[in-house]
Amino acid sequence: MGHSNKNKVVTTVKGKCRVCYTCVRECPVKAIKIIDGQAEVLSERCIGCGNCVSVCSQNAKVAIDLKENVMSLLGNSERKVVALLAPSFPAEFTEIEDYRKVVGMIRKLGFDKVQEVSFGADLVSHKYKKLIEKSGENNYISSDCPAIVYYVEHYHPSMVDRLAPVASPMVATSRLARHIYGDDVYTVFIGPCIAKKAESDEVDEGLTFAELRELFEEYSITPENTEPSEFDPPRSGMGALFPLSRGLLQNVKKSDNVVEGNIIVDSGKHNFMEAIKEMERGEIAGYHLELLCCNGCIMGPGMTNRENFYFKWSQISKYVKMKLQDLDVEQWRKDVERYGELIDVSQTFSPMDRREDIPEKEKVEKVLKEMGKHSEADHLNCGACGYDTCNDHAVAIVQGYAEDEMCLPYTIEKLHGSIQELNNTNETLRNTKMELKHSEKLANMGQISAGIAHELNNPLGVITMYSNILLDELPEDDEKRVDAELIVKQAERCKKIVSGLLNFARKNRIKVQELDIVDFLNNSLSSIVIPGNVKITVDSALDDPWTMIDPDQMLQVFTNLYKNAIEAMPDGGELKISVDGNDNKVVIRLSDTGCGIPDEHKDKLFTPFFTTKDVGKGTGLGLPLIYGIIKMHSGKIRVESNADPVAGPTGTEFIITLPRII
Repeated sequence: MGHSNKNKVVTTVKGKCRVCYTCVRECPVKAIKIIDGQAEVLSERCIGCGNCVSVCSQNAKVAIDLKENVMSLLGNSERKVVALLAPSFPAEFTEIEDYRKVVGMIRKLGFDKVQEVSFGADLVSHKYKKLIEKSGENNYISSDCPAIVYYVEHYHPSMVDRLAPVASPMVATSRLARHIYGDDVYTVFIGPCIAKKAESDEVDEGLTFAELRELFEEYSITPENTEPSEFDPPRSGMGALFPLSRGLLQNVKKSDNVVEGNIIVDSGKHNFMEAIKEMERGEIAGYHLELLCCNGCIMGPGMTNRENFYFKWSQISKYVKMKLQDLDVEQWRKDVERYGELIDVSQTFSPMDRREDIPEKEKVEKVLKEMGKHSEADHLNCGACGYDTCNDHAVAIVQGYAEDEMCLPYTIEKLHGSIQELNNTNETLRNTKMELKHSEKLANMGQISAGIAHELNNPLGVITMYSNILLDELPEDDEKRVDAELIVKQAERCKKIVSGLLNFARKNRIKVQELDIVDFLNNSLSSIVIPGNVKITVDSALDDPWTMIDPDQMLQVFTNLYKNAIEAMPDGGELKISVDGNDNKVVIRLSDTGCGIPDEHKDKLFTPFFTTKDVGKGTGLGLPLIYGIIKMHSGKIRVESNADPVAGPTGTEFIITLPRII
């Protein structure tokens, strides 16, 4: 990445990622790829800003740790190791009042020299000032922040020539150290920035302030057990302001005054990108840009605390004031002039285009529709996925960087659908279990009923035959004739009961024929007497009404159900008959607005001889007969009913499912 051979500044700790997409949201260039819910950092697209490291609450994003490399350098007795301390250190070590204690602690780790990167900033500022004064029509983007440089090189390669051809303070200080102590010295940058770890091969290693604290703790180095020590010369001046926004501006003594100045200063992951885009479009021609990716280096990802901005700002201000009071200004000017001539602080940059081709509009629209976004009104642009807009998310999906499950509204809708599907499955399973239980019970009862009917048929036949013979032999005026007629009548009634038992037990055969089920239902209504206060309607949603049934047997079914529904609505009501289905089956629903069936009776509805009617008004074989006929048609019958007015409207619905072909 950038000008260094070091790669993968930020990596993902697999297993720690919790699918929050915060890193995607905070990454200015979306250098994150979601794979099975895990956010992987794409090193080839990363600009090293470290936002993902800072915002990841699960510590799933980590910067490359170079502490072992640094300690290995410090263990080399043959070559000097120079620490390049970033000027933002007072904002990190706020608990240490004497800055010299910090310098002493660094020396105690084994560093031979400790240089102020702020002097490198002084040299760089001198170069910037000359550049701006001689810029003419050329307008520059500050190049001291490596994340800004990477962003331009990778995502706005046509703007590379606008990058100020000036090295960063870190690189300038490294060149200074090699000039003073020899080319064979090792240099280690210590600061708040992750991107610095990969900025330049001219610096051997890089540590963040957080890593420096870890080393202090590991080697038990504290302010209390450390002697104060001063920086190695040359000493810096105003370069100590560099970590603040406008720090460079104050160094070059230029103004960003709206009326007089021609320098735009901004920072933050959204602001710097917008400024560069507007410069590229020519909308801010004539202005230089002083940009920082972070909200000032004092808020860099390598700080142990990324809060309390104004407190940190005040610490830098306090340090600079103290520094300028003690500064030997004459010596400082001589050092700047001398090393400004001896040290080359120029830098060149090269375009490294990492932009992706924009996918075809049709592919993006297809992805949007798959996520339920069929029009602009469906584009909530809530940002939960980490992308600014639904369209940006869809583009990333097409490019292979994102997944559709990242869309929260889509995932919630999908979850609701799954829950509803699960509820429907559970309801179907519950009904199926009840039907199986009920069928098993009725099957056992059917076997008993068939046995009873078989045993009763023979004696009933004898009784019927002899009672009719006796009736024929008795004279018309014989008083015994009334008794004989009663025997015949009751024997016929018993015969019908036995016939009902046989139907329930499915011992009879059916004679099916193809007919229009809707016409059949309409015609079947003529077999009953419909009271004036009862309304009956037949509604069909079938495209093809033709079904195989036994019309005589099915007439018994519907006639019984009509009568039951009418009897359940003594004060009037409505009976709705609806027909629906598909190529394989027909579903008939009969819904009344009657009194309903109490819960305790529902399991007994198809049991022979069970009835809720008054004595003498029913045999309890109507519904069992219906059940038997439906089963003979290889169909199913189910009942839903409510008898409690508090729970909702009362009424009963019989659902009959018949196969089209038996």
